[in-house]
Amino acid sequence: MVNTKIKLINRTVLITGSSGFIGANLVQSLIKQGVPMTVIGLDNVNDYYDVSLKEYRLHQIEELARKNPQINWRFVRGSIADKALVDSLFEEYHFDIVVNLAAQAGVRYSIDHPDVYIESNVIGFYNILEACRRYPVKHLVYASSSSVYGSNKKIPYSTDDKVDNPVSLYAATKKSNELFAHAYSKLYNIPSTGLRFFTVYGPAGRPDMAYFGFTNKLLRGETIEIFNYGKCLRDFTYVDDIVEGVIRVMQAPPEKKNGDDGLPIPPYRVYNIGNNSPESLLDFVSILAQELIAADVLPRDFDISAHSRLVPMQPGDVPTTYADVTPLENDFGFKPATSLREGLRAFARWYKDYYKI
Repeated sequence: MVNTKIKLINRTVLITGSSGFIGANLVQSLIKQGVPMTVIGLDNVNDYYDVSLKEYRLHQIEELARKNPQINWRFVRGSIADKALVDSLFEEYHFDIVVNLAAQAGVRYSIDHPDVYIESNVIGFYNILEACRRYPVKHLVYASSSSVYGSNKKIPYSTDDKVDNPVSLYAATKKSNELFAHAYSKLYNIPSTGLRFFTVYGPAGRPDMAYFGFTNKLLRGETIEIFNYGKCLRDFTYVDDIVEGVIRVMQAPPEKKNGDDGLPIPPYRVYNIGNNSPESLLDFVSILAQELIAADVLPRDFDISAHSRLVPMQPGDVPTTYADVTPLENDFGFKPATSLREGLRAFARWYKDYYKI
């Protein structure tokens, strides 16, 4: 087990991507910790998907912060690609912990929009690393992705596996983040931990994700396309489990120590955070439909088979994602455990309430 070395009390934390799905949930969870701390959120609130959903998440945070005056919460609207802005925030706050969740998301979008991935995921992350070098932090935690495993055939995916075969630019940028972080950890002794997230879902999630997009289409009476003829397996991970993992990791930076040559051994780690229980897309669609019906989002007599079509694999996709979370469990005594049905039920109820169905 890794010992917790950073107590959150009276710490100053930067969360980038704080209007995003995981970022907003992380901020809310930190506020609920009930201890005094300063939390700074940074996000450019771009229009990759419905901005009103991002504003909704920010509103939820503001409401929670008002009820918890021990938290000093401030939101900054801006991009991590803006080096001057990033540097100014580090100079002002001298962060103890940085959690970089800001990134251009989406595998398929990267095929036609490469520029935004380089700007955010490469230049933006470089700016964060440079700021951590100039204004030393106790721990940098950053989002990687299960996409780095690319076309690997061995499952479950282990952090010991080689990840040299990305099948999308998005995956390549996430792998580059891990390489950059390792170099900065080695050169400047910056404790850093990368987290490879596996298919995160839940209430107020991203509309470009399958469960959300499928729901929108089914509600309009449209037909959904199930890729690889439904044979894909996905390690769906509920957002609360992701956030729990992030908070545990935040407080336990890799140890700084020197090697036999007297030089620093990189204080660097990477973990998978996944449910460790892959589900077929056909089962996923069936459970989603059942929970949408139970939540009265879809009518009781809704026939999912009449509104779904099996189609071939799409570019940039992989047939299976499956996380080996043994290191996470060994080091932190934690592994995601929310069932797909439980998570989709929470999403369906949120969807009904949010869209006032």
